[in-house]
Amino acid sequence: MKTQDLLNRYAARESDFREAALAEASLSGVNLSRADLSRADLSRADLSRADLSGTCFHQANLTNADLSGADLTGANLTEVNLIGTDLTGANLSGADLSGADMRCANLHGANLTGANLTDAELSGANLSGTCLRNASLSGASLMGADLSDADLTGSDLIEEKLNMETTPSGVSHNWVSWNGSCSIVE
Repeated sequence: MKTQDLLNRYAARESDFREAALAEASLSGVNLSRADLSRADLSRADLSRADLSGTCFHQANLTNADLSGADLTGANLTEVNLIGTDLTGANLSGADLSGADMRCANLHGANLTGANLTDAELSGANLSGTCLRNASLSGASLMGADLSDADLTGSDLIEEKLNMETTPSGVSHNWVSWNGSCSIVE
């Protein structure tokens, strides 16, 4: 699907874009709130500063996408592939990220207040400065994640698990891909 086709159909009040092929699409700043992008391929797409509130991304591929500054309030991101995705400063409050694969994702400064991260894979993710107030992290994998300066008030993260799995404060990440290990861009 071409980017302009998607935007024209959305403007005509169509919202069903399940399984759309939108790899590398340029959708910065667009409004796609409440659209259904289940199982869509949005790998390497630019969705920075987009309004994606209430959007359904169930099982979508957002590998290495740019979602920095995006509004994903209340979005359904269940079982989504967010490996290496840039979510810097994104608003994910109330979003459902259960079962999401977020290895090496950059969530620096993101708002995850009340988000559901049950069984999410966050290995190597940058969660520094992230607001995780009242977030559900039950069963989440945080091996090597950076939680320096993160606000975990009211979250269900067990302190022992936090100390055992996360990196020391001060570690910064600039992740780009997942090939079994995180690669740092220099």
